[in-house]
Parts: sequence; C-alpha cells; structure tokens
Amino acid sequence: MAEILLSLTIIGVVAAITLPSLTGNINERTWNTQRKALYARFSQAIALMPSLNAYGTLTEGVDSSGSTVVTEDTAAETFVTNGLAKVLKINNICDNEHLQDCGLPEKLTALHGSQYDFPTDNQSVNAMLVNAVWEGHSSDNYSHANVKAAAFETVNGESIAVFYNPSCTSGMNEESYNVQSKVCMMSIYDLNGTKGPNTVGKDMGFIGALYPSDSVVVAPMPYVQLGEAMPFEDAKSYCKNLSSGEYRLPNLDEAALIFVFKKYLSDYNSGNFWTGISYDADYAWGQGLGGDRGHQSLKTTSKRVWCVQR
Repeated sequence: MAEILLSLTIIGVVAAITLPSLTGNINERTWNTQRKALYARFSQAIALMPSLNAYGTLTEGVDSSGSTVVTEDTAAETFVTNGLAKVLKINNICDNEHLQDCGLPEKLTALHGSQYDFPTDNQSVNAMLVNAVWEGHSSDNYSHANVKAAAFETVNGESIAVFYNPSCTSGMNEESYNVQSKVCMMSIYDLNGTKGPNTVGKDMGFIGALYPSDSVVVAPMPYVQLGEAMPFEDAKSYCKNLSSGEYRLPNLDEAALIFVFKKYLSDYNSGNFWTGISYDADYAWGQGLGGDRGHQSLKTTSKRVWCVQR
C-alpha cells in the first residue's frame, strides 16, 4: 500500500508540473488555428465588397481651440452594418457605447506585457492616426477626424472591434509615403470573448484592410521580442532562424498595420524597422514608428527587426 501511495504521489507531482505547460501548448495551437481561420474568412469577405471607403456619416467641425472634431459619426457602425454584415456571418452588432456587449474585454494586455483600457476610437489606438503631420514634408500632411469604434460578434464566437478610416486612399507605390491614409479598416479581435487571457499574441490580435478598392487584408503577429538594429540581409536571416522557423520580415501592408497598433506590440515606439521588400539591388523599404512614413534605405543601413509569423 505504501508503494502504491508513493507512486500516486510521484504521478501527482509530475502531473502538477507538466499539466500547465501542456494546457498552454494546446491553447496556443488552438488560438493559432482560429487566427488563421478568421484571417481566411475576413480575406474572402473583403474581396466581395466593392469598396471600403465612404460608409456612414462623418461630419467634421472645428471647436473653439481650432481642433478638428466630429459633429456626427456613424462611419464605423455603418461600415459594419452595411458592409461587413453583408459578407460575413454576424450575430450581434454593438455601437461605440456598448463594445463590451459584443464580448470585448474592458482591458487588454499588450504583447510586451503592459495593460491598456480597450480603445474606443482611432485616437485611442494611435494618436498619430488623427491630424498627424510628418515634419518637413508638408505636401504629405494627412489628417482625418477621430472616428468612433463599432463592434460585432461572429457566429464562430469571435468578438471584433472595428476602427475605420472612411477617407482611405490607394496603394503604396510612391518613392516614400505615409501609411495611415492607406489603412481603411483596423480591427482588434478576441478569439474567445471575455474568457481570457485577453492578451495580444494569445487570444487577441489585429486584422487590417488597406486600400478602398483591390483591397489587401493583413493580420501580422509579430515575434514577442523586437530584434536589434542590423543590415537588411542580416535581418532576413534573423527572422528565418528564429526557433519556430515560421517568421519573416513583414511586407509593406503588414508593416503599416504594425505601425497602427505599435503600442500594443512593443514599448519601442520610435525609429525605424525593416520590411522584407527590396526596392532594387541596393535599397529596401523601411517603416517608421515615430512617424508613419515608409521609405527607402540602403540595405547596408542598420534598422530594427520586427519579425512576423506566417
């Protein structure tokens, strides 16, 4: 009997040690599968929409301090009801005042561990998305009003908040460009509603749609650790050699969404990072973080590395 009790005790100790790790691995695989399925459904749905801009009412005014304000704002909610709801299976739609009624948490934990109140408008996501100016490039100044969020629940149980730019413009084919004007829809998803852990990189992440027509859907999930500054070719190798072998440098569209949601991904919010796109034999594209500008740089230049999962 003593030997049986000792054996059961040992089994219990081993189970207590290994079970949390095993459960965590199962959750990670489940979330990864769900994430890919959600991305696929979004991509198919956006492809069915004729255009992503000009939904809803967005009337801008100026307050006593001269700042741009919205006097009427139904843009994001109308984008969901008259746009996404026509091409996605949606159970419930929530306005800006009731985002949590669609299963979204009151707070989220960023990839780098900090906790934030769940954002309710474009400016809460990233202050540079409203009335942003890139110093020294006055011809590229870009602004739009601070649009409120809307939310919905899918029939698969995901909760999704939509942050919308009804004035979005076409592709990034200039010699340098500001990315925020290209992003039409920015979304934060929660794969299991308020159940937790409500953490970016686990049950939460981001999906975006760029360009009003011929739209592109991206859902980059960056590696938890931002790489140090290094030349372009070294940066590509760094991502390829990460332990899982599933990472690469982001493309231009993925880099734009990383800029949008940068505060939820890293506490590094200035400088530049590489994209994986070459301009020619000597130059490649980089993306700013302190400003939203995409630009060409010599491949021998050192920039930070933000690897994303395939």
